[in-house]
Amino acid sequence: MTTKTSRRVPALLMTGLSAGALVLGACGSELKQDERASAVPARVNGTPLTLKDTTIATTFDASGVAEPMQQAMVSTKLMGTVTAVPVHEGDVVRAGQVLAEIDARDLTAKAAQVSASIADAEAMHKEATAHAARFTALYNDSAATKAQYDAAMTGLARAEAGLRAAKAGAGELDAVRSYATVRAPFSGIVTMRHADPGTFAAPGMPLVTVQDASSLRISVSAPSNAVRGLARGAKLTATIDGQPVTATIEGVVPANAGNLFTVNATVSNRDGALRAGSAATLSLPLGATSGIVVPVSALMRDGDLVGVVVRANGADDRRWVRLGTVTATHAEVTGGLKAGEVIVIPETAAATPTKAGA
Repeated sequence: MTTKTSRRVPALLMTGLSAGALVLGACGSELKQDERASAVPARVNGTPLTLKDTTIATTFDASGVAEPMQQAMVSTKLMGTVTAVPVHEGDVVRAGQVLAEIDARDLTAKAAQVSASIADAEAMHKEATAHAARFTALYNDSAATKAQYDAAMTGLARAEAGLRAAKAGAGELDAVRSYATVRAPFSGIVTMRHADPGTFAAPGMPLVTVQDASSLRISVSAPSNAVRGLARGAKLTATIDGQPVTATIEGVVPANAGNLFTVNATVSNRDGALRAGSAATLSLPLGATSGIVVPVSALMRDGDLVGVVVRANGADDRRWVRLGTVTATHAEVTGGLKAGEVIVIPETAAATPTKAGA
């Protein structure tokens, strides 16, 4: 019994090994097929682009604020009660339009006094003129002395001076009375109403703020190397509240800090599309350099990482890159790519390669 059993075991074992070998062979065949399938390069649907060195204009972006060219807080030289403020915030006003009125009834009484003074001065001047004419004729006929003639002429001069003084007082009163009506110094928009009817106004107290935003001024600070070559009238690229605009250099002056300069540039805003007080950036040209530029549509983002699809050896891989200046359409690549390489601009923003990049 023992001898028979020992002979059967090798036979069964060989049978099992043969079946296992067949199974392993089949599995091995499938693995080889999977390996061959995985060896097929991953491709991204898109447009290939061969990179080349591009001349890039370098700039110094200085930040500032777009302020209105004209802004005034109008006030009065009078002390009195505000009787009317016919404008409100946001109202468009024209030059000379009434913004506020001050109670000036006390000036009406003074006006009557000044009018009486002028009448008195005119009467005295008329009498002095007649007196001087009479003594002039007498002196010419040797019927009056030189002293009498001189006294008559002196009286005429005093009467003329008195008349001029009275009229000057009237002019001064008219000027003061004009302060009772506060008018817009230029056309613009009312941005602040500081007083209401019944407010007691004092000399210099602001009543209404008017702003003319048809032209804006951007003031920025920049180092000496960034302002070298800038001249009045030159055009610069700028942004106001993220909107690209063209600015004209108004002037470049030294700043209070060392080795810094203030650059003032103006931007036309006649259509009112730009808001005064918005954040602004002025791009000051520094020169040109050579680098790699890719379309923004070629960029693929994963959190803080930015990459592109690189096509090499028949496969498409995603590669992380380092960016420099980015505009609305193109981006400068400062690291990760070189001239001669081919990138793929995916057909859709969601397209990503299936194979991990370098």
